[in-house]
Amino acid sequence: MNDVDMAATTGMERAGIGHSVPRSEDLRLITGRGRYVDDIAAARETWMVVVRSPHAAARILSVDTAEAAAHPGVLAVLTGAELIADGVGTLHTMVQRHKRDGSPMERPPYHPLAVEQVRFAGEGVAVVVAETRAAATDAADLVMVEYEEIDAVGNADAAVQEGAPAVWPGLADDNVSFVFAVGDAERVEAAFAAADHVTTLDFRISRVSANPIEPRNALGSYDPVEERYTLTAGVQIPHKIRSEIAENTLGIAPSRLRIIAPDVGGAFGMKGSPFPEHILVLWAAKRLGRPVRWTATRSESFLSDFHARDNHSTVSLALDKSGRFLGLKVRTLANLGAYLAFNTPHSPTNNLGGLSGVYTTPAIHAEVQGVFTHTQPTAPYRGAGRPEATYAIERVIDLAAAEMGIDRVELRRRNLIPADAMPYDTGFLFVYDTGDFERNMDIALEAGDVAGFEARRQASEARGMLRGISVVNAIEIAGGPFRNTNEEGAEIRFDSGGGVTLLMGTQNHGQGHETAFRQMAVEFLGVRPESVRVVSGDTDLVRHGRGTFGSRSVMAGGLALRRAADKVIARARDLAAHLLEAEPETVEFDAGSFRARGTNRTVRIEEVARASYIRGRFPTDWDMGLGSEAIVVPPEANFPNGVHVCEVEVDPGTGRVAIVSYLVVDDVGTVVNPMLTKGQIHGGVAQGVGQAAGEEVVYDSGTAQLLTGSFMDYPMPRASDLPMIGVISNAVPSTSNALGIKGAGEAGTVGALPAYMNAVIHALSPLGVRHLDMPATPFRVWQAIRQAQRDGAGS
Repeated sequence: MNDVDMAATTGMERAGIGHSVPRSEDLRLITGRGRYVDDIAAARETWMVVVRSPHAAARILSVDTAEAAAHPGVLAVLTGAELIADGVGTLHTMVQRHKRDGSPMERPPYHPLAVEQVRFAGEGVAVVVAETRAAATDAADLVMVEYEEIDAVGNADAAVQEGAPAVWPGLADDNVSFVFAVGDAERVEAAFAAADHVTTLDFRISRVSANPIEPRNALGSYDPVEERYTLTAGVQIPHKIRSEIAENTLGIAPSRLRIIAPDVGGAFGMKGSPFPEHILVLWAAKRLGRPVRWTATRSESFLSDFHARDNHSTVSLALDKSGRFLGLKVRTLANLGAYLAFNTPHSPTNNLGGLSGVYTTPAIHAEVQGVFTHTQPTAPYRGAGRPEATYAIERVIDLAAAEMGIDRVELRRRNLIPADAMPYDTGFLFVYDTGDFERNMDIALEAGDVAGFEARRQASEARGMLRGISVVNAIEIAGGPFRNTNEEGAEIRFDSGGGVTLLMGTQNHGQGHETAFRQMAVEFLGVRPESVRVVSGDTDLVRHGRGTFGSRSVMAGGLALRRAADKVIARARDLAAHLLEAEPETVEFDAGSFRARGTNRTVRIEEVARASYIRGRFPTDWDMGLGSEAIVVPPEANFPNGVHVCEVEVDPGTGRVAIVSYLVVDDVGTVVNPMLTKGQIHGGVAQGVGQAAGEEVVYDSGTAQLLTGSFMDYPMPRASDLPMIGVISNAVPSTSNALGIKGAGEAGTVGALPAYMNAVIHALSPLGVRHLDMPATPFRVWQAIRQAQRDGAGS
């Protein structure tokens, strides 16, 4: 190997798996050269504005579009009546659940525009398409809709009460869409009957809005020659959304719809569903024969984006006198909203296995009632049920420890699953492949200086402040749980110049996929990182992909890329053997070079690729070119886990909470890029703390009107709200996949909700505060302090 090749090889070693390679996509993104939907212009494009209902529940008596249609620049004003007349179908949910009697849940029709009745404030009633956005906006105000307002219900607790307004009379008169139960109820009841102590907690998980920095958008066009649609939109599962819209709503073959998802400014699960506006721009584009564009305003996003979380639960933990967990049971009311969107039943039901935590609890049972209300549909949001499950077990453990007089950390330690028990069947839903939970906790206790907390608490007290700390264990499922429907695709193409293009079925929306998959290509193929190009998000270019969700992309996409790379290397070995005048079985591959065993004859894979396109270099009956693809199904899910230590200081005079320190000890298995992983965990913690500290979608209890319709009312976390988050890796590679990877995208959020709330409540506990529901806003914390002081004075 010459000096140039040696230097290149050294550089490639630093660009492979395990190295903190800077994000290659950042230069174009931070210099304004990203290509988002709004950056993509279409010839003769028009603008669409949606006329939305001001009422949460009302009958549509009439829609007068004449004045709007006559407004200058207006091309069309369309309503639900035209939608039905044109044969446009409904949106569907992919998740099937059942009623308590075992019969399938009802699937109420979810039209892209309301037909006869509106069921949440912000539901689309009509669309105006005009030459400009301003003209469409002005004309939308001229659409006259006559409503007959009817009673509305905005939360799940009220919706299940006798006499509550029915969102879907005749389909779900009691507003209960489904009842989902899992676990051994009889065994759990026996455990509770034998328990020495039972701790019960009633709690709420607040409703939140994803609020990605890039609002939802869509650009639709129709080619009458090919009879083919194109949708350009910021989505996270292009291929699946293509199938859903094509087959279930437009009634066409998926090949007649192309979806392009360019750069996406955040998605967080919310953009993993088809939305009404996706269908509306396509429908309008075909009608007008011109491209149609729609972009949500921020206020419109609050009214029309799918929300998330919004659960009211009761959790009970049974223990023996030594503190051993005997059983756990959870009952939840989940607010689904008015319609069953693509993923609506998923979050409250699909990740309940997290209730096991990292503990040896022998009996667990959970029941979830999905409830219709006159609010926006719900969808997954970073964690998608995992944070809720972790919150339930970690909050009730803190309470049980206080009630039994056992140290919180010690109570957890007594019930931890030992490392030598792996793989461990929880007996509930999950089988953990690997993990060293006690070591996670030991590292966290030392790094977080938990032993020194009392001295810090006393120092805070001397300044008139309250101080609290939490230590919580978090575990989640990743790369699943959609067994047998969790496949992923990847293709590798070498061009005639030796360059490499990766066509990935996953979709990047801020995670750093371009960097991570480039590192994998360097690792697997030994190519130079600058020669690798990553393509995703176009259903015409990428043959198949499941998309990005559930902390799966690097694992599932990586496995597909590994398989495709193996195929490429196998074919390139035959080509290299011909060039080296050796038998294929004697040719070895390492770090991008093929070598004839026992000789000094070598050839780089890039040289093999270039030769494969040159006529005459190989026998004429050999295929030309070099590349391969793979679609693989990951064998099993994996289970990222870790410990969060959060320390806070509370001002009792104002209720303001300051996070003094935050530490995460994480196990995400094989780490492809430590810097990217830390960034993902930082972002996840920020979103979890944001929900626990302030974020909450609030509806009026009587009218179901949205009260938090802007950032003036819906507080987002700021950089000043968070300290520098420490991240320490305690990686135990997964045995469920060949790369050893565990997901990282949602790990920070899963532990952040209980970590923050437990720390705040710990700070307030000397005053007698037992529990406080999120969000722990200054006002709520101040109220809890004042109530505790009044209760103390009264006693």
